[in-house]
Amino acid sequence: MRIDHLKPLNYLESECQQMQLLCDRIHKLRENENLEDARSAMLKYLGELKRPYLTAVEEKLLSVLESEYRER
Repeated sequence: MRIDHLKPLNYLESECQQMQLLCDRIHKLRENENLEDARSAMLKYLGELKRPYLTAVEEKLLSVLESEYRER
């Protein structure tokens, strides 16, 4: 996702950058061809958020997925 696509959502520049980083993290995980259903569902949920940040629990879940992905 490009930052200019986020501008119509009235995000600040810093929020656009946060969204870009989040999008990049999710995209990297989705490239894994061996995604389990639960992992795929979680990434779908996180990718559909309409806010430029993750809650503490969402961040932990994404970090766990990233950790699992690196191990494989």
